[in-house]
Amino acid sequence: MQRNFLRLAGALGVIALGLDYARAGIDDYAFELVKAQVKKGQGAVDVRLIHKTDGKPVADAVIFATRLDMAPDDMESMTGAIEPAQSPGPGLYRFKVDLTDEGRWRISIAAKIQGETGTLQSRLILRATP
Repeated sequence: MQRNFLRLAGALGVIALGLDYARAGIDDYAFELVKAQVKKGQGAVDVRLIHKTDGKPVADAVIFATRLDMAPDDMESMTGAIEPAQSPGPGLYRFKVDLTDEGRWRISIAAKIQGETGTLQSRLILRATP
């Protein structure tokens, strides 16, 4: 009898964990800058996409919108070129950028993550140095 109770409790625990995972949503993911400072001019910026609950990288997200501007320095109309480049590894997303001035730049990213509903939107701040 006690053995059956323990089996039932274990099965219910597994089901509860599965339900909790099924409730994972778009807010359980985040983009992070690999380096927060880069040199002014043309270069590349690497961004990591992680699943926040376990810190694991997330590959194969579909990034469909990006923007690069100097909004953090009150110059939102000052934009720079940004375009996707070849990924350096799983869960890493590389962008070619043109940081025309020193200062703080904002990268805005919108992405779809496989198996999740909704859109992940992130705004990351990096500093362009001389």
